[in-house]
Amino acid sequence: MHHSKLSKTAIIIAGPTASGKTALAISVAKALGTEILSADSRQCYKEMNIGVARPSADELAAVPHHFIASHSITDELNAAAYERIALDTAEKVFSKADHLVVTGGTGLYLKAFTDGLDDIPPIPEQVQHEVRSLFVEEGLPVLIEKLREEDPDYFSSGEIQNPHRVMRALEVVRATGRSIRSFQRSQPRERHFSIRKFAIDLPREILYDRINQRVDAMMQAGLEEEVRQLFPFKHLNALQTVGYRELFAYFEGEYTLAKAVEMIKQNTRHYAKRQLTWFRRDASIQWLTPANFAALPELIKG
Repeated sequence: MHHSKLSKTAIIIAGPTASGKTALAISVAKALGTEILSADSRQCYKEMNIGVARPSADELAAVPHHFIASHSITDELNAAAYERIALDTAEKVFSKADHLVVTGGTGLYLKAFTDGLDDIPPIPEQVQHEVRSLFVEEGLPVLIEKLREEDPDYFSSGEIQNPHRVMRALEVVRATGRSIRSFQRSQPRERHFSIRKFAIDLPREILYDRINQRVDAMMQAGLEEEVRQLFPFKHLNALQTVGYRELFAYFEGEYTLAKAVEMIKQNTRHYAKRQLTWFRRDASIQWLTPANFAALPELIKG
């Protein structure tokens, strides 16, 4: 690592949904006199608020935030677009501060920022058509089953409830013979700053309890109304999201409201589990327990 690299540091605060990343990131950013870049692939959409646990007005006012409510659900965003946005933001923040706090639970976006992404070659139209037809004719469960056979690596830790992501992974493996994961660079790109990664680890019962309570709080805050207004857009990639999909199913008569809420809790717990699987594969992460949270600003300064 070049000596010059050490003058600026990106502090990553990762972890599963509902683990307390937002509050921790704010306290660290305040202690370091800097700003926060979100690495959440959903909080960036201005139409999505309650269901994605976007930071509150008070939280956003406490510290300048980037990539929050910055885009529309009709914007096509992906990890490659995020990499560009994130590096631009880092450059701006580093021009006035020595640290940048990057927080969120979208593992692929964090990886894009820290390591960069490889370019996936263009997918032949025939393969795209084949995969799309399979989805239209057979549905998501069959797609997921094919993915399990053809790309077990993505199946084990990817966003498998999102049809767009599953179709993309299948297209890539069929067109290239490689997992989409293998395009996520094996050799990290050179960055002009150093990176320190932390992730929050809560005991499972506590995490699941927090998730259940958060979903109840979202419902009380008006999640049903937020999702109802987005019903006409339910086909968009941005809305293939836990908390939205289940309520769309309720509006379509597939679930009762109580069942939909139960499904949101269950699917959020599953999502948290997949997030932990992803972060645990990264040996450079320092895990934080509730006992050592408070010491994080000191740990970083030291």
